[in-house]
Amino acid sequence: MQEVNEEISRLFKSYSEEPIVNLGKIPQSGSNRIYFRLTTENRSYIATYGSNLKENVTFIQFSRHFLSTNAPVPDIFAVNENHSIYIQEDFGDVSLLNKLEQFGYSDYVYGLFKKSLKELAHLQIVGGSSLDYNWCLTSKEFGKQAILSDLLYFKYYFLDTLQIPYDKEKLIDDFEALSTYLSYADYKYFMFRDFQSRNILVKDDKVHFIDYQGGMKGALQYDVASMLWQAKAELPDEWKNNLLEYYIDCAEEILGAPIDRTRFITQYNGYVLIRLLQVLGAYGFRGLFERKAHFLVSIPLALHNLKWFLSNKQVGIVLPEFERLLQLAVSQDIIARFEPIRADENTPLVIHINSFSYKKGIPEDAYGNGGGFVFDCRSISNPGRLESFKTKTGRDKDVRDFLEQQTKMPEFLNSVYDLVDIAVEDYIRRGFTHLLVSFGCTGGQHRSVYAADALTRHLRNKFKVKVDLNHLVQEEKNWMNG
Repeated sequence: MQEVNEEISRLFKSYSEEPIVNLGKIPQSGSNRIYFRLTTENRSYIATYGSNLKENVTFIQFSRHFLSTNAPVPDIFAVNENHSIYIQEDFGDVSLLNKLEQFGYSDYVYGLFKKSLKELAHLQIVGGSSLDYNWCLTSKEFGKQAILSDLLYFKYYFLDTLQIPYDKEKLIDDFEALSTYLSYADYKYFMFRDFQSRNILVKDDKVHFIDYQGGMKGALQYDVASMLWQAKAELPDEWKNNLLEYYIDCAEEILGAPIDRTRFITQYNGYVLIRLLQVLGAYGFRGLFERKAHFLVSIPLALHNLKWFLSNKQVGIVLPEFERLLQLAVSQDIIARFEPIRADENTPLVIHINSFSYKKGIPEDAYGNGGGFVFDCRSISNPGRLESFKTKTGRDKDVRDFLEQQTKMPEFLNSVYDLVDIAVEDYIRRGFTHLLVSFGCTGGQHRSVYAADALTRHLRNKFKVKVDLNHLVQEEKNWMNG
């Protein structure tokens, strides 16, 4: 990583003589790209390192093109010789989703969604009309094969896990019919592919777009469906309908011609269905196959989303076997498989979570149960061996980033969640009062503190259960210093 830092510094020096005041890594998202925030006395920049050179080139070329059409994308200031590192404009860390979480379904947030859709229509139509699609990372167009691929992704990674019997040939016939139907959309321009509120940054109440390198030519409706039906956002139905109408207004203004709204909305519903199924496929793969707890928790929300859609919207094509299976997939029995039992105000269970140092010994169980879970974090690379982390704890941002990005801590915690979740569900159901979970490391300062905090968040989010969190070594230090 030191070599990357040095290369970023050299690249920036070729662009600007301003001294770098700070260069720090930004927590990674779902991609393999590594982001850094580079600051000088006067402004900040984002430096990106990616080993997928073709992906980097696509993003750089797309960005330069869309910027030339006045789309709200970052300027690219400098690129190294082999395209592994580039420096781009910094729009900050606040996403549209963050704004929604902060201000709720307010007029202010509704206005930001409108701004986003207006800019989306501009980027798609104006930017997409003159784009060289040879720069696309994979396919040049989201056509029948791409749609069919998304349907099969849902089938393999989610539908098949439910073990519902079905006629395979009839289902594939329905997939073929739906993918053919949607591939004949009337308006095909640039398709962002992952247009959601996480990829829209808000700075000075203006919206900016990132992460469009997976884009290709496709139906206008796909991106609108992605944004308005994002499960995490849970937009009210009134917002979805009104924002869709507003988007069509914007598209008509840019196209300079009226749009057949009935046909447009019917095809839009088809792309909503594709997007909902694609999300469930991703949750199935990440949650059911890779056992990542965050995605398992998201499955019930996605199923409820799909259930509402099936009851209230029409796709415009008859798909008998597929529709039968979808109705079974959103039945209460299936949803209940993925919905964890939740604690309420009458639930007596308290989960006691400790971080401790093995040098001081494993904490005793004060609740008469003779012990509980004890997880040894010493197999995880120790941040305390690095001079810059010696005086910090697992609650400091740079230590958290190290554990999340440069160690096996995420995999370790996924296994912890699987084991503890079984006990918590059983204890809530049986009315037990106490469960003890302890995380130990060498000094009780970095790894165990981080893991205890992470499990606390997980249990509160998933089960709404009461948690008593204690960092034993850190609390002892605070008491002695107090």
